[in-house]
Amino acid sequence: MLMGDTFVEIAVILGLATLLAFIGHKLRQPLIIMFLATGIVAGPFVLGIIESYDKIELLAEIGIALLLFIVGLKLDLNLIRTTGPVALATGLGQIVFTSAVGFLIALAFGMETIHAAYVAVALTFSSTIIIVKLLSDKNEIDALHGQIAIGFLIVQDIAAIAALVALTTFGAGMAEEDSVFATSMLIMIKGIGFLAAIGLLMKYVIPGLTHRLAQSQELLLLFSITWAVLLGATGEVLGFSKEVGAFLAGISLASTDYRDAIGVRLYTLRDFLLLFFFIDLGARLDWATVGAQLGTSAVFSLFVLVGNPIIVLVIMGAMGYRRRTAFKAGLTVAQISEFSLIVAALGLSIGHITDEILGLITLVGVVTIFASTYMILYSDPLYNLLSKPLRIFQRENPYRESTIESGHAPLAIDAILIGLGNYGSGVADYMLQRRKTIIGVDFDPGALKKWRDRGVTVFYGDMSDPEIHDQLPLKRARWVVSTVRSAELNVSLIGYLKSLEYTGKIAVTAQSQAEARLFESHGADVVFRPFSDAAEQAADALTHAMDVLPDDFGWSISFREVRVRTGSAYAGAKVKDIPLRQKMGVSILAVSRAGYVHFDPGPDFQIYPGDRLVLTGPDEELKRAEGLLNEMPDSGGDGEDRFAVAEMRVARNSENIGKSLADLQFRQNYGVTVVAIHRGEEQIRTPGPDEKLVAGDRLMVIGSTRAIEDLKNRDLL
Repeated sequence: MLMGDTFVEIAVILGLATLLAFIGHKLRQPLIIMFLATGIVAGPFVLGIIESYDKIELLAEIGIALLLFIVGLKLDLNLIRTTGPVALATGLGQIVFTSAVGFLIALAFGMETIHAAYVAVALTFSSTIIIVKLLSDKNEIDALHGQIAIGFLIVQDIAAIAALVALTTFGAGMAEEDSVFATSMLIMIKGIGFLAAIGLLMKYVIPGLTHRLAQSQELLLLFSITWAVLLGATGEVLGFSKEVGAFLAGISLASTDYRDAIGVRLYTLRDFLLLFFFIDLGARLDWATVGAQLGTSAVFSLFVLVGNPIIVLVIMGAMGYRRRTAFKAGLTVAQISEFSLIVAALGLSIGHITDEILGLITLVGVVTIFASTYMILYSDPLYNLLSKPLRIFQRENPYRESTIESGHAPLAIDAILIGLGNYGSGVADYMLQRRKTIIGVDFDPGALKKWRDRGVTVFYGDMSDPEIHDQLPLKRARWVVSTVRSAELNVSLIGYLKSLEYTGKIAVTAQSQAEARLFESHGADVVFRPFSDAAEQAADALTHAMDVLPDDFGWSISFREVRVRTGSAYAGAKVKDIPLRQKMGVSILAVSRAGYVHFDPGPDFQIYPGDRLVLTGPDEELKRAEGLLNEMPDSGGDGEDRFAVAEMRVARNSENIGKSLADLQFRQNYGVTVVAIHRGEEQIRTPGPDEKLVAGDRLMVIGSTRAIEDLKNRDLL
């Protein structure tokens, strides 16, 4: 033993695990692979550090019990229902196909029937933990393929639990040479009694108990761990397994209000203890036998990496899904899971399989998890490469996704809004308040349903999918707006729209100033900065306009602070044009803007969106004043509220030749602003008030459509 101290041994193993985990993080690999590598390196065939196998195994067993407990705690059968029959069909279809074909391949390699059965079962399960992590990292957990994948992974988890029950019960009965019938009856009786006891506790004891324990988070966490281990031990005593007992413990708490709080606090402990399971597994690998399994493991790995995605493609294609959705969902089953390794270890412990079979399954797990991680991370480039051959898996009418699209696109579109998450939904809400016509694009069916129910035309898809581009009416859209926070996608979108010679405007969303500069350099017309804008608004909100009043102000006069919303009918108006005093006897005492307070604003002071106004007047009238200030303008739908840009030429015989812009007072007299003057080859940008007009000048003016038309009709130039 290293220095004769188990604690030192564990410390060295954890240090090695941390080093390898850091390397794995750089390689974008799941920790499972690196934990197995830790066991191999620390095991007898490399460094020979591990000697306290019994202690590591005990920690590993507790980790597995917690894993199954959390699976039961988070078991969301509703997700299977909401993803429809595709979750069940794909999950069960993949299980049957993989186990049947895997069994035949194993028999072809000359394995015994029981060994072939274990290999076939091990090839069936995919890692929910790894897939959820990868999909979350890619922001695809709410995508259609992500929801379907999670649905059939839950089906697999249920099948894995059933396999564990069968192995631990029937396996034990076979080992004792009891009849199958007698074993089955005994199992049934024990199982019914166990489930009945848990059911009674769920109904009469657990709700009240957890409610009392929840007054202390530490006590609730301790109870949860104790409950998982206690039912795990009960399952072991009854002849099932500790894994089955822990799983049922999780289910018993899943209906409480504290399931999420318990799960969140147990994740870290679970991952830490599972570290010892994979280290123990890696350390016990017999490389003398593994070397002989390389060819066999290569065949099984290829079958899992290629065969599992193909069966998902076939099933989902037959059910009417697009090949892209089926392909990305199929990649999530291109590996075997920690359940596969748990089943194999269990089979070894009850004498069903040998070290050679355990080594084979572990090797297949290492290869498939390693390879499938990169397949999922780079699923979009991989799909683009295989898109044409994958057409054979798509029906001529992929009707299940066609129904996600809503109606026909309107003839005139103000904006195509890509991304209907929290920020995108906010943008959509304010656009609709301004009576703008929008089309939504998202890959979350829930978000699409929400907006479809509100009468908005929506399309399923994301802009990384080349097929979605052909469906969108880009030529009829004034704006294409991306609220997706992905620099790669936004740069690609800008480039694609430029390649189409899109004539509208492009707006994208940046997470940082560096991203904003990147998008602007690629040609984005507008860059949203949600975090920066929100921070500025928060700072403004902290600088309250009401602070202008002294603390000891004792007069019984009512005051109210009102924030002028973006889109208000009076945003941009002057104080004299807001009929507060005339209609309600309310006065504006001060205006807070960008952290600076303007006291007693004059009649020509202009009010901007976001300004905070301190009002004084009768109490009942102040409420009316707030409503008035935040009235939305009545656009009438004719577009007169929009700004327009026009070019106006100074005629050779114009009476305005030689007059300055200050003399003509465009803004005051006609409601338009001269923003540039083209004089021959010269361009005068932001001309000053003393700039005099010359015959042949072309003036670029901006103003409302009505003001532009009035100016043209006057024929002033």
